[in-house]
Amino acid sequence: MRRTLRWLTVLLALFAGAAWAGHVVTDDAGQTTRFDAAPARIVSLLPSLTETVCALGACDRLVGVDRYSNWPEPVKTLPQMGGGLDPNVEAVVALRPDVVLIGTSSRASVRLRALGLKVVALEPKTRAAMRHTTTLLGELLQVGGAAELLARIDAGVQAAADRMPPAARGQRVYYEVTPAPHAAGRSTFIDELMQALGLVNIIDAELGPYPRINPELVVRLDPDLIMVSQQGAAELARRPGWAKLRALRQGRVCEFNAAERDILVRPGPRMPEAARLMADCASHSASSKKEAGGA
Repeated sequence: MRRTLRWLTVLLALFAGAAWAGHVVTDDAGQTTRFDAAPARIVSLLPSLTETVCALGACDRLVGVDRYSNWPEPVKTLPQMGGGLDPNVEAVVALRPDVVLIGTSSRASVRLRALGLKVVALEPKTRAAMRHTTTLLGELLQVGGAAELLARIDAGVQAAADRMPPAARGQRVYYEVTPAPHAAGRSTFIDELMQALGLVNIIDAELGPYPRINPELVVRLDPDLIMVSQQGAAELARRPGWAKLRALRQGRVCEFNAAERDILVRPGPRMPEAARLMADCASHSASSKKEAGGA
């Protein structure tokens, strides 16, 4: 009986190895990379990818991250490789990673590949892209649970939408990503979360996903609600004409602290939390509007 069990164990190991033989990943940059074994040492240079790796239960495989990866708590103790766009290539190489996860917008991937490292470039910018990234990473890391994780994310976003009072729906929202100002436009996961919650993005699709806008545009469109970081909120009223905006006059401005902003701008496993933050913001705004007499 014991001999039979040993042979079964050997066969299972052989089958697992056979399943991995010739495993090929095609990333978002169109680059194809072959892996003969599931990566055991990972450097992640994009926070949303770091968070997804951890949500898939592979946080212990991370050996280095970019300077902005700060969740979950264990990644704060890992060596930082600089920014995702300008990582310390020498430091990355020194870690001897089996794979480097990087954003498609980073030009460092070319040099990393030239130095012999396996690089997978992924940059989820929509909910569909987030689903693709999660599924691909689950397959690359050979961990189960990607489908279950995606189901939990979808359920969490839906739960946030379900808690929205009818009066909060239909509000016209200006979401400021940076004080430049850059706005969250259409075809972004932020806009998709707005739609899921029944909110309306004031930025036209023709302006692109994250356009730098003329502040006069916001004055002309006069949104019902403004979502902005605490850092950017202080200067809103100083912009020409903005003091007259109804959202500012009636206190319908949601200021998100640094930790909340991280959640809101990273398309990954914390998307339900982002939806809840938006839902709470919109619900409070609707209450403020009602108290102000619906003006």
